[in-house]
Amino acid sequence: MNATATANDRLPVVVIGAGPVGLAAAAHLAARDLDFLVLEAGPNAGTATRAWAHVRLFSPWSEVVDSAAEKLLAPTGWTAPAPTTYPTGGDWAERYLQPLAEALGDRVRYGARVVGVSRSGRDRIVDADREHQPFVVHTETPDGREERLFARAVIDASGTWSTPGPAGASGLAALGEKAAADRITYRVPDLDDPATRARYAGKRTAVIGSGASAFTALAHLADLARAEDGAGTHATWILRRGISGSTFGGGDADQLPARGALGLAAKAAVDSGHADAVTGFRTDTVERTQDGRLVLVGEDGRRLDPVDEAIVLTGFRPDLSFLDELRLGLDERLQAPLALAPLIDPNQHSCGTVYPHGQAELSHPEPDIHLVGMKSYGRAPTFLAMTGYEQVRSVAAHLAGDREAAERVELTLPESGVCGGAGLFDQPETTGQDTAGCCAAPPATLTIGAPTASGGC
Repeated sequence: MNATATANDRLPVVVIGAGPVGLAAAAHLAARDLDFLVLEAGPNAGTATRAWAHVRLFSPWSEVVDSAAEKLLAPTGWTAPAPTTYPTGGDWAERYLQPLAEALGDRVRYGARVVGVSRSGRDRIVDADREHQPFVVHTETPDGREERLFARAVIDASGTWSTPGPAGASGLAALGEKAAADRITYRVPDLDDPATRARYAGKRTAVIGSGASAFTALAHLADLARAEDGAGTHATWILRRGISGSTFGGGDADQLPARGALGLAAKAAVDSGHADAVTGFRTDTVERTQDGRLVLVGEDGRRLDPVDEAIVLTGFRPDLSFLDELRLGLDERLQAPLALAPLIDPNQHSCGTVYPHGQAELSHPEPDIHLVGMKSYGRAPTFLAMTGYEQVRSVAAHLAGDREAAERVELTLPESGVCGGAGLFDQPETTGQDTAGCCAAPPATLTIGAPTASGGC
């Protein structure tokens, strides 16, 4: 064995992010006696998860606790929550992620934001002896101190929470969007918080997006409209596509009942008149009226009635900036690993399911760098926590040299129970037939989860 390779093997595996998948990766590495270090930018475990503490997950506790993590927690006296109940983001962080991080001890480091990863002494151009060089990980603390760490491998589980999509339909911020930042939020608001509730009560709010986060926002705003302090609350739901049988998801046919119920709640908000749907609208410009309200202007020149607030829920995207010196193999559309992208591409999958996958599908031209969890899905809108747990189980086995376990599939995902799909980008409003679907009407959106940030795990 090469002497340099032997020295590298004594270095830790650096895990970026102390969220659900990052901590699960650490638990699997610990189970295989591999040295590791978890770097978390925030002050505690599940910092991003805590940011949506008020949102309830689609999946029950039985599906959001990793098996290796549960074994690690057992000797600490940890009590597993009731398996069939559904946690909120706050429950997940406080009752599982924080105890898990504490069980992992000083191998979890907080306030360490990763700002760069490369090969030691090799930028992305240099080939010579590249694979034998350790990774060098640059971090910054909240007070600006810099540190450099070396690693034998890097597992990036930093998620996508920090990079939400804009209102602009081009993928770039709409003209005027940044200037209107005081009236726009890119997260599902917590309407149980008095200050936040007052911001939306009695107001007209634009909700831009068509996924689970938008459903959640519409349902919460409808609840506020029905409340004693919410008279006059109204939502304008802005969709880039038309409304078809798949718009509100799987409904009663959804294998994840809580997710199906959420789509039905959004439909009820529209049917009850608490929300109006504007279809085929792609935001181009955000204008301000003299009284400070917002007017959204579409690419086709349509101008919507003024709103007081806007909630932009157009998905998330991976922050790849700190990985720029590594040789990643990413799909040009989804920004997901090349072998994984065809399995999760919403432009392709009208029917079927996303197969469980591991290190083989997550590999890159740069050996031993793995993007896992939400970040591995790039811009694809759906994800399950247990898919991420299977990913890191396989990656840990690979790093331990256990090829058979790395290639083995140890996860059976629930069938969606429905057929349909995301449909064509420019799908017109129809009579209910999904022109992109492959089965008889009524079709339903094909997903096996939803963005963690919106409670879809």
